[in-house]
Amino acid sequence: MDPNLISKKELLELTGISYGQLYRWKRKNLIPEDWFIRRATFTGQETFFPREQIMNRIEKIVHMKDDLSLDELADMFSPNLASTQLTSDELLARNIVSVHSLELFAKYYGKPEVYSFEQMLYVYVLDRLLKTGEMSVDESGGLLQVLVDHYPSFEGKACELIFVRKMGISTFALVQGSTDLHFDSGTKWVVRLNLAACIEELKAKIL
Repeated sequence: MDPNLISKKELLELTGISYGQLYRWKRKNLIPEDWFIRRATFTGQETFFPREQIMNRIEKIVHMKDDLSLDELADMFSPNLASTQLTSDELLARNIVSVHSLELFAKYYGKPEVYSFEQMLYVYVLDRLLKTGEMSVDESGGLLQVLVDHYPSFEGKACELIFVRKMGISTFALVQGSTDLHFDSGTKWVVRLNLAACIEELKAKIL
């Protein structure tokens, strides 16, 4: 069996949640429908989940459900963009992004009076990659271009940011879901970033 998957039985045993809780969270859209994967086994059909994603999601639900309603949690986990708007001063005061990242965004796209959630996401991803050292300042324009030009076309669907380099030249791409991608041996994977997870993190910082 794929080690990246976990069976429903093992999931319930490891997390201590009940069958009823699991399916209630599914009905409330806290756990995506496409994470419930039906597979044939020697005992018949069984349900499996992407191991890392489901374990992280349940940990977050259990940790936050006493402070937020299930509807509020569902909104936070949704890949749909929130209607929240913040000024640059508010973003800095809440320690969501750095001055440097806001200045870089302004260099390419101007400084808005208020940032839409979509714009906040772009700056947040930029800030994250710069802080980890995975991306240089010179590469920030390519990142922002692919986000600004192409992210809106996904219309709230989950997607991933792909960042690769070949011979010092960086390339960014957006792909839907967990698509398998293969490059030639001279291409180095730098980052594969789940943007839905970034949206969750950003919403949690804003709440």
